[in-house]
Amino acid sequence: MYDDEATIRRILNELGDTWAVVGLSANSRRAAYGVAQVLQQYGKRIVPVHPRAETVHGERGYASLADVPFDVDVVDVFVNSALAGSVADAAVAKGAQAVWFQLGVVDAAACARTRAAGLDMVMDRCPAIEIPLLT
Repeated sequence: MYDDEATIRRILNELGDTWAVVGLSANSRRAAYGVAQVLQQYGKRIVPVHPRAETVHGERGYASLADVPFDVDVVDVFVNSALAGSVADAAVAKGAQAVWFQLGVVDAAACARTRAAGLDMVMDRCPAIEIPLLT
């Protein structure tokens, strides 16, 4: 099971407030832009991770997870499923506590690797939908 409620609740409430949002750019028409804004509204610090390393929602961007010079708690993944596994592997290497694959992003092998490394993992869900349900 890759979307159990207990894991969702733990990631949103207990694992820390620094969220690297992979795929987040300054394009306000993209889903990542709005989701990052909701995360900020709920007290999360967002860290944009995108090859263009743009500043988004007042937060400096980085070209990759490896470029982020501080710890991140959760890696929120807005890339297609074919690329998501490598992002999950980078999250493990970075020392994150959890990986969250957005709606439509599924990679069972990446989920198994991530969980085997001791991280929490959610796939095919959206924190901007889930977090208001917890309050």
